[in-house]
Amino acid sequence: MSDSTTLHAIARLVPEGSRVLDLGCGDGALLAHLQQTRGCSGYGVEFDDAKVLACVRRGVNVLQLNLEDGLAIFEDNSFDVVLQIDTLQHLRNAEVMLQETARIGHAGIVAFPNFAHWPNRLSILRGRMPVTRRLPYQWYDTPNIRVGTFKDFEALAGKNRLRLLDAFGLQDGRTVRWLPNARAGTAVFHFVRD
Repeated sequence: MSDSTTLHAIARLVPEGSRVLDLGCGDGALLAHLQQTRGCSGYGVEFDDAKVLACVRRGVNVLQLNLEDGLAIFEDNSFDVVLQIDTLQHLRNAEVMLQETARIGHAGIVAFPNFAHWPNRLSILRGRMPVTRRLPYQWYDTPNIRVGTFKDFEALAGKNRLRLLDAFGLQDGRTVRWLPNARAGTAVFHFVRD
C-alpha cells in the first residue's frame, strides 16, 4: 500500500490510541503514520528482509514472520485493531488469516485490489488479464496468488460470522460507496466478530 489516499482512509478507521497489529506491513509506512497522527502503538509483521529493515529505520516495531506459518504466537484479543492491507491476495489460505485476524483483534481492517472494478471487467471481455495501477503485474509474474472482489469478501465475512462496521471502495483519491464493486479499484472492510 503505497498510495497516501489509501493510507489516510485506513487511518481514519483506526481509533486513536489503539494497539495495532499490521500484518504484511511492508516498509511500515502505515504503522508509522498511525503512531505519529493517532497515538497508536503496536507491531508490524513482515517477512521480507529489506522491508523489515525499512520498518526499523522508521522506528516501527516489527516481527519477521511468514504469515503462511500462522499467528499462534499472538493471544486472543491481544490487539484493538488488526490490519491486512494488500495482504490477503498474497496468501495461500486467506480465510484462515481472516479468522486469525478476528481472533487476535477486537476489530479488523482489510483492503485489497478489487478485481471486479470496471476496467478489469473490460480487459477480461477483451480476452486479457487486467494490468492496472492496483493490479500492475502481468498474469505470468504477479505476486498475487488470488484475486477477489468486493462481493466475494462480503460473502466470506458472512460465512465467518464477521459483522461489517464499514465497507467502501477507493478510487482516484475518492471514497466510493455507490456500486463500489464496479466503481472502485480498492475494496476496504472494517469488521468485528459477530
